[in-house]
Amino acid sequence: MDMFKLLTRSSNIQKSAPAPKKSSSRQIPSDGFSGHPYQDSENGDAFFGNEKAKSRGTKRKRSGVEEKHDDELLGQLDFFRGGARSPVSSEKQAMDSEKGATTRKLDVQDAHITNPFIPDLSEEEGWRTLKRHKLKVTVLGDASGIQSSHHDEQKGTTSEPVGKKNAHPQISPQPLTSFIQLRSKYGISKKLAGNLDAQGYTEPSEVQMGSLPLLLGTDEDRGLISRRDKRSETEPRADIDLLTIAPTGSGKTLGFLIHVLQGLLESRKAQRETKADKRSEHRVQALIIAPTHELADQIVNEGRKLASGTGIKISGLRKGMRLHPELVGLKHGDTTQGVTDDTSGGHTHDFLVKTDIVVSTPLLFLHAISAKQSGAASLPDIRFLILDEADVLLDPLFREQTLGIWTACTNASLRTSLWSATIGSSIESLAQTFILDRRRNLGLTSSSISQHYIVRLVVGLKDSAIPNVAHRLVYAASEQGKLLALRQLLHPSGAPAAAIPSLQPPFLVFTQTIPRAIALHSELLYDIPFEAGGSSRIAVLHSNLSDSARANIMAGFRKGEIWILITTDLLSRGVDFRGLNGVVNYDIPNTGASYVHRVGRTGRQGREGGVAVTLYTKEDIPYVKNVANVIAASERAKEKHNVADNEGEGMQKWLLDALPNVSKKTRKEMKRKGVESRRATTEAAGGRGARKMRISTKSGYDRRLENKKKGVVDGSRKRLVQEEEGSRLEDEEWEGIDD
Repeated sequence: MDMFKLLTRSSNIQKSAPAPKKSSSRQIPSDGFSGHPYQDSENGDAFFGNEKAKSRGTKRKRSGVEEKHDDELLGQLDFFRGGARSPVSSEKQAMDSEKGATTRKLDVQDAHITNPFIPDLSEEEGWRTLKRHKLKVTVLGDASGIQSSHHDEQKGTTSEPVGKKNAHPQISPQPLTSFIQLRSKYGISKKLAGNLDAQGYTEPSEVQMGSLPLLLGTDEDRGLISRRDKRSETEPRADIDLLTIAPTGSGKTLGFLIHVLQGLLESRKAQRETKADKRSEHRVQALIIAPTHELADQIVNEGRKLASGTGIKISGLRKGMRLHPELVGLKHGDTTQGVTDDTSGGHTHDFLVKTDIVVSTPLLFLHAISAKQSGAASLPDIRFLILDEADVLLDPLFREQTLGIWTACTNASLRTSLWSATIGSSIESLAQTFILDRRRNLGLTSSSISQHYIVRLVVGLKDSAIPNVAHRLVYAASEQGKLLALRQLLHPSGAPAAAIPSLQPPFLVFTQTIPRAIALHSELLYDIPFEAGGSSRIAVLHSNLSDSARANIMAGFRKGEIWILITTDLLSRGVDFRGLNGVVNYDIPNTGASYVHRVGRTGRQGREGGVAVTLYTKEDIPYVKNVANVIAASERAKEKHNVADNEGEGMQKWLLDALPNVSKKTRKEMKRKGVESRRATTEAAGGRGARKMRISTKSGYDRRLENKKKGVVDGSRKRLVQEEEGSRLEDEEWEGIDD
């Protein structure tokens, strides 16, 4: 061994650790282009247990006998780190090595979860953290006894209780700084915490930072009671119904799944201890309502990952499933599951679903709890009701179904939470009124069992698009121009400008109606070269397809087998495509909220590089102002606000000023039916307007030739059928009149 090299290493004085630099960690969607919320603080490493600091000085191991001699000599020659090793420590190390790897190895998972180096923030620090990351928590309705957490920037004090009639006090919950706190502070299940760690969840997003303390914490953690106030240990925790408004792709699904799973695990633990509940082990106690089957299936997949090994069962509702035995004629002990009747064309008999969490669309769930004579049955066992994409569920399209389900949940301890990226004031008032009316009808008051509050959490700028997506408004003049513009996106003629982001597959194309989506798919079917996969790379997805066909298309798109997916607003809500590079609004969205949700399919979880292209024609100009306002607000939310002057990129100031304002009547009509000239009824009526709005590049002459060829083929088929029938009749012999 080279002793000189060894002595040189041992006499190297370790330099003091340099000042930590701002890391280029992943970006939070609602925070634009800022770094991680806990890495820009002075003691940022403390929030994560100082794991990074511990790993900086780790030496690279060497193998063989050389490593053994190296360690022994270094222990004797380490003059600058405490001198030689004592015999006691050497003997202890030898004894530890004899115990084997099983006794010597630490449980990394438990050490990570129970890490004690995560201190609670003071009220002032917590308030500043919430403000820095644009989290606003407000108590709606009756907020008696709640002090507003408006802090004086100069004095650092908290204001007195709000006395104005319509003012809503703001509170400052203790922010969730790391998922480690879910185990160490909020006491979630060890298995649930292990599943979170196995899925790679370590740093909470902003919506999780604010919502999980409200759902899991004590009243002190929620900010409902000051830490200085004394409270009896026997006094129950206040009940909270939560309204969460957070950007698309910010992790809302994980927020409510953790809350529901932990609540069911605590309930099951209490039942095992008391042994008072002798009913079936799996009964529906939590209900998650989503507007589409695709979103419901996605929630089921994510929930099963988190519930793995916990004993909690989560299922998506399907046709034929029932939640009450009397609706299917089954007894509680009957375990018949999905008996198929082959004589009825594959029809499946109704069967009782046995699960803890049900995920469903509104109409399908109503069918599962309803009978023709008695109507919807009551659901006294359901303790958690989650409305994902709550604004569309409480929209007139689904409102009656959603409120019917909500009314059927008669449990006095029902906890309701509403989640969406866009919840308007009218939907918010409707939800607040219904919650209070339901409690009043059930005879529940804040003093009867525990205090009750309706809390609203707003992440970032309300009802705005995420700022890490490049928005482009492109004027195409006509329907033929839009088709040419889309083809140019598929086959760019030259190198894109450096300042303008280019659109690369995979991406989504949104249309206003199903017939337009089918027509666009037929037009672009052969635009992709055969060498690149041809027509298999492009597909269309809409609600008229069967469930199996929709599932296969979604699976192919997620695997990368399909590059371009043409669809309606069916996929604009909640569906997570983490590798999606862009969105094309072939037809302008009906509302600003629809634009927010469409664009939110890209740029998920702070991922940069997403492009949103919106094509509009001369007929769309009266409706563009809604989209332009959303784009302008998104660009203002960026830290480095730099509106480019390049044509077709971003939102130009002159365009925003030149666009006409949309009247309230026009917005209402467009939200209900879309642009008049592109409705299916107009196209079916025929005429010049229908031809003008048709998605096609064929000339009238070519179309007439094509129609003539189709007529010739149809006529020949009819003649062939008639000839076959005539020959069959001639072959039959007349046997005379029967006696």
